[in-house]
Amino acid sequence: MQRLRVLAITKIFPNAAEPLSAPFNRQQFAALAKLCELEVMATLPWFPGAGLLARWSSAGKLAQVPRRETIAGIDVTHPRTLFVPRLAHGAWGPLYAASIAPALARYRGKVDVVLGSWAYPDGFAAVIAASLLGVPSVVKLHGSDINIVAKLPGPRRLTSWALPRAARIVAVSRALADEVVGLGVSRDRVAIVMNGVDAELFHPRDRAAARAELGLPAGGGPLALYVGNLKEEKGVLDLARAWPAVAARVPGARLAVVGGGPARGALEAALASVPGAVLHGPQPLAKVPAWMAACDALVLPSHAEGTPNVVLEALACGRRVVATSVGGIPDLITNPQLGSLVPARDPEALAGALAHTLGERYEPTEVAALGARGGWAASAAALHGVLAAVARVQ
Repeated sequence: MQRLRVLAITKIFPNAAEPLSAPFNRQQFAALAKLCELEVMATLPWFPGAGLLARWSSAGKLAQVPRRETIAGIDVTHPRTLFVPRLAHGAWGPLYAASIAPALARYRGKVDVVLGSWAYPDGFAAVIAASLLGVPSVVKLHGSDINIVAKLPGPRRLTSWALPRAARIVAVSRALADEVVGLGVSRDRVAIVMNGVDAELFHPRDRAAARAELGLPAGGGPLALYVGNLKEEKGVLDLARAWPAVAARVPGARLAVVGGGPARGALEAALASVPGAVLHGPQPLAKVPAWMAACDALVLPSHAEGTPNVVLEALACGRRVVATSVGGIPDLITNPQLGSLVPARDPEALAGALAHTLGERYEPTEVAALGARGGWAASAAALHGVLAAVARVQ
């Protein structure tokens, strides 16, 4: 019986310079690699002279990443893809596809299916790469790639061209599947494969012990936690506007923000005079469960989402969630015991829901049982099934 051979193309994957990037892709691909032969082409943006601008450019910071790495047991290559900042997104897809074309020769006759993880430019390039290799393509969608990037004029046109040409589209939520149908993909070619949760890391733990481990005060009021990228579209500035009202209504309430990103400076300034709010910076995945265990509620005020893993992980830890009713989040918070949903971009509603949730007592093991979802092995098996079906490899 032939073992499925998969080439994954994605710009959202860890590397030596950004080891904390896209842990969901690393975890799912590590599980997928146990089921098939998997190579990952984890691309890096590049432009001439990028290395000289390492202090100011993300492409510059990535210039020193080696051409090949082994990550989570997977053979990973890092082709450089030409990105011209002034041309930005509209030209990135074609430039990306042209940049990786020379690297495809070594895969001819050695790949059964190409998987693009992220709609644009990765999915666009994966469709072209698969055509050059004479194999089918599958494009996996995550959230912002469709909810934000694909709504820009250039990317929308190229995404609308590419996705209907893929043999199958994989979405992480029903809402995302609905969005991609609007881009011209037949519904019968869209599969929903939920992300998983690492049960060895994320499970109910003692709150006091977790706070001691993190060096947080043992006493004090309830703790709200944000974990993720500090970007405006993640709603972090809405959270900053909401937090003073929460602090006023809940005695001793504290907010821990774990993550980094372009909105850090604005968030820091907005929270500077607010009691109980602390920014802790990015943390490795292995430390996140302790933060989950230490908190009383996770908050995710995003403007758009797919199916955010941070919500799955919080529920697995038995922690309630206050989040915006966007993307696949309503499919996760299906019961008041699991938390509250509020409209996006509504700091007043966010403050009310957070204050209410932080003031309630609940049983973490009940939350974990009620919010349970599958692990990464099940998620990877479902993805493998889609890939094998289009490649006709049993």
